[in-house]
Amino acid sequence: MSSQALKLISERNRKRLLEVIYSARAGHTGGDLSCLNVLTALYFHTLNISKDQLSDPERDRFILSKGHCVESLFVTLESKGILPKEDLDSLGRYGSPLGGHPTSNVPGIEVNSGALGHGLSIGVGMALAAKMDGRQYRTFVLMGDGEQGEGSIYEAAMAAHQYKLDNLVAIIDRNHLQISGDTEDVMAIDDIHVKWTAFGWEVTEMNGDDMDDIVRTLDELHPGGGKPHLIISHSTKGKGVSYMENVAKWHHGVPTEEQYVQAIQEIESRIKEMEGTIC
Repeated sequence: MSSQALKLISERNRKRLLEVIYSARAGHTGGDLSCLNVLTALYFHTLNISKDQLSDPERDRFILSKGHCVESLFVTLESKGILPKEDLDSLGRYGSPLGGHPTSNVPGIEVNSGALGHGLSIGVGMALAAKMDGRQYRTFVLMGDGEQGEGSIYEAAMAAHQYKLDNLVAIIDRNHLQISGDTEDVMAIDDIHVKWTAFGWEVTEMNGDDMDDIVRTLDELHPGGGKPHLIISHSTKGKGVSYMENVAKWHHGVPTEEQYVQAIQEIESRIKEMEGTIC
C-alpha cells in the first residue's frame, strides 16, 4: 500500500478516534493522536495479521505497552476489519466489551496491558518463544517515552540482547510529554539512543509524524543479525488537532462540543484534500 493511501487511512482513523472519545467522554487523546500514524503503518503495511489470522501461530504479534492509548488501537483494529463497529460504538457505556486499556478478550489484542513497563517483558517472551519453536513471526511493542522511567524495561532490554532476539521490534512514541509534564523535567531521556545502543540493540530514529519516513524505516528492518531493534519515533502529542498539539493537558481529555467541531473540521478538510489527490 502506498504512503499516500496510508495517510488517508490514518486521517480517517483520526476522525473516528475523536468521535469515539467524544462519545465515550473519556480518552487519552494526545497520546492516541501521536501514535496513530505508526499504528496505521504497522497494521496496513507491516504486520502479518488479519481478521482471518488471529489464531494463526505464524501471525505477527503486537503489544501496546502504553495501554492507556487503547482508543487509537481500537480504531485501527476497526478499520482493519478485526473489531466490530458496534463494539467500538459502545465504548464508555455499561456492558461494553471495551475498556480503558487493552484486554485479551477483545479480537486482535494479544495481552492485557497498561501497567506501564510490562509490555516489553511480554514481548521478549513472545520473541523468545518464536525462536524456541522455530517460527518466523515477529513481535512489535509500542511504548511511551514517559514509560521509560520504569526499570523493568531495561531488564527486558538486557534479556533481549542476551538471547539475540532479532525478531523483536520495540518502538518508543517520543512525543516529549507525559501526564506530569515534559519528559526532560520528569525523567530525562534525551540520551536514549546512546543508552539502548549500549544495551546491544540496533537503534533507528524516525519522524513519527511523517508516513513516508515511517514506512521507509519499517521496510528497512530485516530479520537476522542477532540484535533486537529499537525505533525512536519522534512525534507530536495531539498530532492533527491544532489546539492539542504539544499541549500537556491533552494527555487525557475530552473536547467540548465547540472543540470537537473544530477538530472534526480540521481533519475532514485534510481527508477531502487527500481523497481528491488519490482519485
